Amino acid sequence: MKDDTGRKLKKDITKEKPATAERESGAEKKAEKKDISDLMRKIEELEKNAAENYDKYLRAVAEMENYKKRAARERLDSIKYANENLIRDMLPLVDSMDRALEHACNSEDFEAFKKGLKLVQDQLICCLEKHGVEKIDALGKDFDPNIHEAMLQVEGEEHQDNKVMNEFEKGYLLHGRLLKPAKVSVCKCPNRKDKRENEGNSSEE
Repeated sequence: MKDDTGRKLKKDITKEKPATAERESGAEKKAEKKDISDLMRKIEELEKNAAENYDKYLRAVAEMENYKKRAARERLDSIKYANENLIRDMLPLVDSMDRALEHACNSEDFEAFKKGLKLVQDQLICCLEKHGVEKIDALGKDFDPNIHEAMLQVEGEEHQDNKVMNEFEKGYLLHGRLLKPAKVSVCKCPNRKDKRENEGNSSEE
Protein backbone atom coordinates (compact mmCIF):
# COMPACT_ATOMS: atom_id res chain seq x y z
CA MET A 1 0.00 0.00 0.00
CA LYS A 2 2.75 2.33 0.94
CA ASP A 3 4.52 1.74 -2.35
CA ASP A 4 1.37 2.44 -4.31
CA THR A 5 0.80 5.66 -2.43
CA GLY A 6 4.38 6.78 -3.05
CA ARG A 7 4.20 6.02 -6.73
CA LYS A 8 0.95 7.95 -6.93
CA LEU A 9 2.49 11.00 -5.28
CA LYS A 10 5.46 10.85 -7.64
CA LYS A 11 3.12 10.75 -10.60
CA ASP A 12 1.20 13.77 -9.28
CA ILE A 13 4.43 15.74 -8.78
CA THR A 14 5.68 14.94 -12.26
CA LYS A 15 2.34 16.03 -13.67
CA GLU A 16 2.45 19.36 -11.79
CA LYS A 17 6.01 20.28 -12.86
CA PRO A 18 5.33 20.76 -16.58
CA ALA A 19 2.20 22.77 -15.82
CA THR A 20 4.07 25.10 -13.45
CA ALA A 21 6.94 25.54 -15.91
CA GLU A 22 4.47 26.29 -18.64
CA ARG A 23 2.77 28.94 -16.51
CA GLU A 24 6.08 30.53 -15.61
CA SER A 25 7.15 30.57 -19.27
CA GLY A 26 3.90 32.29 -20.24
CA ALA A 27 4.35 34.91 -17.52
CA GLU A 28 7.91 35.59 -18.67
CA LYS A 29 6.74 36.02 -22.23
CA LYS A 30 4.03 38.45 -21.12
CA ALA A 31 6.55 40.42 -19.05
CA GLU A 32 8.96 40.46 -21.98
CA LYS A 33 6.24 41.68 -24.31
CA LYS A 34 5.31 44.40 -21.81
CA ASP A 35 8.95 45.50 -21.52
CA ILE A 36 9.27 45.63 -25.30
CA SER A 37 6.03 47.59 -25.53
CA ASP A 38 7.23 50.07 -22.89
CA LEU A 39 10.58 50.40 -24.63
CA MET A 40 8.95 51.08 -28.00
CA ARG A 41 6.70 53.68 -26.40
CA LYS A 42 9.72 55.42 -24.86
CA ILE A 43 11.54 55.33 -28.20
CA GLU A 44 8.54 56.93 -29.89
CA GLU A 45 8.42 59.63 -27.22
CA LEU A 46 12.14 60.31 -27.60
CA GLU A 47 11.84 60.48 -31.38
CA LYS A 48 8.94 62.92 -31.01
CA ASN A 49 10.92 65.08 -28.58
CA ALA A 50 13.96 64.96 -30.88
CA ALA A 51 11.84 66.08 -33.84
CA GLU A 52 10.34 68.93 -31.77
CA ASN A 53 13.77 70.03 -30.55
CA TYR A 54 15.17 69.95 -34.08
CA ASP A 55 12.26 72.08 -35.28
CA LYS A 56 12.92 74.56 -32.47
CA TYR A 57 16.60 74.60 -33.42
CA LEU A 58 15.77 75.40 -37.07
CA ARG A 59 13.43 78.17 -35.97
CA ALA A 60 16.09 79.62 -33.64
CA VAL A 61 18.69 79.56 -36.43
CA ALA A 62 16.27 81.29 -38.81
CA GLU A 63 15.42 83.93 -36.20
CA MET A 64 19.11 84.54 -35.53
CA GLU A 65 19.82 85.01 -39.24
CA ASN A 66 16.90 87.44 -39.51
CA TYR A 67 18.17 89.32 -36.45
CA LYS A 68 21.67 89.60 -37.95
CA LYS A 69 20.28 90.94 -41.22
CA ARG A 70 18.02 93.41 -39.39
CA ALA A 71 20.90 94.56 -37.15
CA ALA A 72 23.14 95.04 -40.19
CA ARG A 73 20.46 97.16 -41.92
CA GLU A 74 19.94 99.22 -38.77
CA ARG A 75 23.70 99.74 -38.39
CA LEU A 76 23.99 100.92 -41.99
CA ASP A 77 21.03 103.26 -41.50
CA SER A 78 22.52 104.65 -38.28
CA ILE A 79 25.80 105.36 -40.10
CA LYS A 80 24.02 106.80 -43.12
CA TYR A 81 21.77 109.08 -41.07
CA ALA A 82 24.12 109.71 -38.12
CA ASN A 83 24.26 113.47 -38.83
CA GLU A 84 20.53 113.85 -39.41
CA ASN A 85 19.88 115.84 -36.21
CA LEU A 86 22.88 118.10 -36.75
CA ILE A 87 21.90 118.84 -40.35
CA ARG A 88 18.30 119.49 -39.33
CA ASP A 89 19.50 122.04 -36.77
CA MET A 90 21.81 123.68 -39.31
CA LEU A 91 19.15 124.19 -41.99
CA PRO A 92 17.80 127.36 -40.30
CA LEU A 93 21.33 128.76 -40.55
CA VAL A 94 21.21 128.28 -44.30
CA ASP A 95 17.92 130.20 -44.37
CA SER A 96 19.47 132.99 -42.27
CA MET A 97 22.46 133.21 -44.61
CA ASP A 98 20.15 133.36 -47.62
CA ARG A 99 18.26 136.25 -46.06
CA ALA A 100 21.51 138.03 -45.11
CA LEU A 101 22.88 137.71 -48.64
CA GLU A 102 19.60 138.91 -50.14
CA HIS A 103 19.59 141.89 -47.80
CA ALA A 104 23.24 142.68 -48.64
CA CYS A 105 22.48 142.67 -52.35
CA ASN A 106 19.53 145.03 -51.95
CA SER A 107 21.02 147.38 -49.38
CA GLU A 108 24.14 149.47 -48.89
CA ASP A 109 23.90 149.40 -45.09
CA PHE A 110 27.11 147.58 -44.22
CA GLU A 111 26.48 147.77 -40.47
CA ALA A 112 23.20 145.95 -40.87
CA PHE A 113 24.98 143.29 -42.90
CA LYS A 114 27.60 142.88 -40.13
CA LYS A 115 24.87 142.50 -37.53
CA GLY A 116 23.13 139.88 -39.66
CA LEU A 117 26.39 138.00 -40.16
CA LYS A 118 27.07 138.10 -36.41
CA LEU A 119 23.58 136.71 -35.80
CA VAL A 120 24.26 133.80 -38.16
CA GLN A 121 27.57 133.14 -36.39
CA ASP A 122 25.83 133.07 -33.00
CA GLN A 123 23.23 130.67 -34.36
CA LEU A 124 25.95 128.38 -35.68
CA ILE A 125 27.85 128.38 -32.38
CA CYS A 126 24.66 127.57 -30.45
CA CYS A 127 23.91 124.74 -32.88
CA LEU A 128 27.38 123.26 -32.44
CA GLU A 129 27.23 123.57 -28.65
CA LYS A 130 23.89 121.78 -28.68
CA HIS A 131 25.61 118.82 -30.34
CA GLY A 132 28.52 118.69 -27.90
CA VAL A 133 31.03 120.92 -29.69
CA GLU A 134 33.08 123.04 -27.28
CA LYS A 135 35.44 125.87 -28.19
CA ILE A 136 38.99 125.58 -26.81
CA ASP A 137 39.96 128.61 -24.77
CA ALA A 138 43.62 129.00 -25.76
CA LEU A 139 44.63 132.68 -25.60
CA GLY A 140 46.78 133.42 -22.55
CA LYS A 141 46.74 129.78 -21.41
CA ASP A 142 49.68 127.43 -20.96
CA PHE A 143 50.62 125.70 -24.18
CA ASP A 144 49.20 122.16 -24.22
CA PRO A 145 50.35 119.96 -27.13
CA ASN A 146 47.28 117.79 -26.62
CA ILE A 147 44.91 120.57 -27.74
CA HIS A 148 47.20 123.25 -29.22
CA GLU A 149 49.29 123.27 -32.39
CA ALA A 150 52.23 125.67 -32.23
CA MET A 151 52.63 127.56 -35.50
CA LEU A 152 55.19 130.09 -34.21
CA GLN A 153 57.46 130.50 -31.21
CA VAL A 154 57.93 134.17 -30.35
CA GLU A 155 60.48 135.57 -27.93
CA GLY A 156 59.15 138.24 -25.65
CA GLU A 157 58.96 139.38 -22.05
CA GLU A 158 55.42 140.75 -22.09
CA HIS A 159 54.09 137.20 -21.64
CA GLN A 160 55.16 134.33 -19.42
CA ASP A 161 57.21 131.53 -20.89
CA ASN A 162 55.23 128.82 -22.73
CA LYS A 163 52.05 130.92 -22.77
CA VAL A 164 49.82 131.20 -25.85
CA MET A 165 50.29 134.70 -27.29
CA ASN A 166 48.09 134.62 -30.39
CA GLU A 167 45.39 132.36 -31.77
CA PHE A 168 45.41 131.94 -35.55
CA GLU A 169 42.59 129.36 -35.71
CA LYS A 170 40.25 128.30 -32.96
CA GLY A 171 40.25 124.73 -31.73
CA TYR A 172 37.24 122.59 -30.82
CA LEU A 173 36.37 119.55 -28.70
CA LEU A 174 33.54 117.12 -29.36
CA HIS A 175 32.19 115.71 -26.07
CA GLY A 176 35.65 116.20 -24.57
CA ARG A 177 37.52 114.60 -27.48
CA LEU A 178 39.80 116.73 -29.64
CA LEU A 179 38.07 117.63 -32.87
CA LYS A 180 40.45 120.32 -34.14
CA PRO A 181 43.53 121.73 -32.34
CA ALA A 182 43.87 125.46 -31.85
CA LYS A 183 46.64 126.88 -34.03
CA VAL A 184 48.62 129.29 -31.88
CA SER A 185 51.87 131.18 -31.35
CA VAL A 186 53.75 130.47 -28.12
CA CYS A 187 55.86 132.84 -26.05
CA LYS A 188 59.49 131.95 -25.38
CA CYS A 189 61.15 134.15 -22.82
CA PRO A 190 64.97 134.49 -23.09
CA ASN A 191 66.65 132.85 -20.12
CA ARG A 192 68.54 134.90 -17.55
CA LYS A 193 71.96 133.85 -18.83
CA ASP A 194 71.19 135.05 -22.35
CA LYS A 195 69.70 138.22 -20.90
CA ARG A 196 72.86 138.98 -18.83
CA GLU A 197 75.08 138.26 -21.83
CA ASN A 198 73.02 140.61 -23.99
CA GLU A 199 73.18 143.32 -21.30
CA GLY A 200 76.95 142.81 -20.95
CA ASN A 201 77.52 143.09 -24.66
CA SER A 202 75.46 146.25 -24.89
CA SER A 203 77.38 147.87 -21.98
CA GLU A 204 80.77 147.07 -23.56
CA GLU A 205 79.70 148.76 -26.73
